[in-house]
Amino acid sequence: MKRPTGYDVARFLLAFATIIGFTGCSETERPQATVEKNLPFEQRMRINGAGASFPAPLYQAWFRNLSIKEPRLQFNFQSVGSGAGIERFTLGVVDFAASDIGMTDRQIAKVDRGVILLPMTAGSLVLAYNLPEVKNLKLTRQAYVDIFLGKITKWNDPKIAQSNPGVKLPNQNITVVHRSDGSGTTAVFTKHLGEISPEWKKKVGVGTAVQWPSGAGKTFIAGRGNDGVTGLVSQTPGAIGYVEYSFASKNKLNMAALQNKAGKFVVPSNESGSATLAQVELPDNLLAFITDPPGESSYPIVTYTWMLLYKKYNDPNQAIAQEAMIQYCLTDGQKLSSQLGYIQLPPNVVKRVAAVADRITPDFKITIPE
Repeated sequence: MKRPTGYDVARFLLAFATIIGFTGCSETERPQATVEKNLPFEQRMRINGAGASFPAPLYQAWFRNLSIKEPRLQFNFQSVGSGAGIERFTLGVVDFAASDIGMTDRQIAKVDRGVILLPMTAGSLVLAYNLPEVKNLKLTRQAYVDIFLGKITKWNDPKIAQSNPGVKLPNQNITVVHRSDGSGTTAVFTKHLGEISPEWKKKVGVGTAVQWPSGAGKTFIAGRGNDGVTGLVSQTPGAIGYVEYSFASKNKLNMAALQNKAGKFVVPSNESGSATLAQVELPDNLLAFITDPPGESSYPIVTYTWMLLYKKYNDPNQAIAQEAMIQYCLTDGQKLSSQLGYIQLPPNVVKRVAAVADRITPDFKITIPE
């Protein structure tokens, strides 16, 4: 197959920008003839990815919409967890991956083709709970640490009751739900707990998988993926678990207001998540971990989540397809974020991500409208 020239790619970029500018049009109004003539390849590009369950609903919605807008761009994403996604990406059995924790320098060194890490969206981790009669639960930092340490085992424990005056808390056992798989969500959650609690850091630690407390009077159960934890919380009276906001919201689970670094109780929402991101400056490698953000309006557990792409693709058309996908996700795709419970990237972050993604193929220039 002939390698597309810079002129071919420039024409394709113009056509693709036209596609993503017509989201308000029906399929019959969309100028498909122009797209057909200007794409630098005729066949459908089938591109496979795998990884974090945290952004999976959003990624799958992005790729579904993208395939409707341009049928030759067929992206598939399997929700297998950050750890499994990194493993498959390192082995080269997928074309891209997703991780809530990026990759370490050691992991990156194992990838011969090089790695580009792109924060594509962000979300809040929430503590979803199953107490139908308690709608506005507040948890202090010490209370939710102690719940996950197994030190608080009843819902009417004084450490919970003191921040919920007037609320009738049941004399009911707490069932803690955590992830069973290697999980970026677990890494984000345990990093936060380790940041605010020396006891947690010493006894349990931080990682994609940890040894959860066990023993008499403690009930801990595990589910696979954010969807697995969400399902167990919804099915188990008295349960509490950490999940991404969109999963809890979609399943109409109660979510606790958490005490932040400034001492304020903050309800998880798109607004509180955006307030948290505003406190964070992305470094050159685009890897920023938000372990305990400042600010009175900040929600305390917010994370970026990253797409992992290769610096080099053997097929130049696949490289073009990858950058086209990134352009869509950074423009029209961002409009879906808040609808699905994710945090829309700030404009300055979008521009920085686009500039880094341009390294995949020098012939394709991602442009971001002002």
